[in-house]
Amino acid sequence: MEIQLQKVTRENWEEAISLRVAEEQAGFTPPVAVSLAKVYVKPDGDNVDYIPFAIYDGPRMVGFIMHACEENTADMYWINGFLIDERYQGQGYGRAALTEMIRWILSRWDRCREIRLTVHGNNRIAKRLYESAGFTPTGAVYGEEEVWSLPVAKADSSA
Repeated sequence: MEIQLQKVTRENWEEAISLRVAEEQAGFTPPVAVSLAKVYVKPDGDNVDYIPFAIYDGPRMVGFIMHACEENTADMYWINGFLIDERYQGQGYGRAALTEMIRWILSRWDRCREIRLTVHGNNRIAKRLYESAGFTPTGAVYGEEEVWSLPVAKADSSA
């Protein structure tokens, strides 16, 4: 497995919007087209930047994940719209992509002290994945989605 996050661009957006989850998961994550619309619409305000990524294993697109953040904060670094295409589920892509997204966020945002995401209350598989990565529920709920967070410690660069 050779997981890479590549920004969604005019060259790969059509393939990205064709990604689908299994039918029983359809209500757990928005379609990729909805996530991509957020980049333009900015429903969470003008201070939020959205960065959409296609998840690749070598040359094959296997999923989608988006980062949303308010750059000058310590705790507004979000993972949104995360999905693995139904053809590639159960093969370790979700865990590998989540790990890579966390690594990417931490390598770019020095102020980040917490990464957040939301998960549908009935999405047991995603909850197990997030829990295994160190995320825990915050107790906050948006509609049917629970907010989970991952506290992160930064190495002291003065040492």
